[in-house]
Amino acid sequence: MKVFDNTTKKIFLASWVSLNQAQASEVHVDRSHHLSPKRKGDILQPLRLWLESIQIRDYKLAHRLCKLIPAQCPFERDINLFGKTLFHIPPMCKLNPLYDELVGLRFRALCYLADECGEDVTQYC
Repeated sequence: MKVFDNTTKKIFLASWVSLNQAQASEVHVDRSHHLSPKRKGDILQPLRLWLESIQIRDYKLAHRLCKLIPAQCPFERDINLFGKTLFHIPPMCKLNPLYDELVGLRFRALCYLADECGEDVTQYC
């Protein structure tokens, strides 16, 4: 039996598409497609949409968001005793149903500070 008998015979190629400047101004980006899928009875959907729609245009608001929303899960820990790891507490932040929206909001605040204000954001990383 030969290896190439069991391998895929089709090859898929992917490439980036470049838009002209004139075409780019005509393109409308719909951000609602990447939101979590609508589930029947999802009572948090209005809150998700509200968090996604927040525009960061204030220097103080961006700083507050970067300070309030942690870069890493504060609950993840290794419990050590006499230099040996007894057990590991996994990150529980992903159990938060609004985790992705909060991380996205923090990222938008960091981008505002770095791109618009020209500030060094390494203190928040």
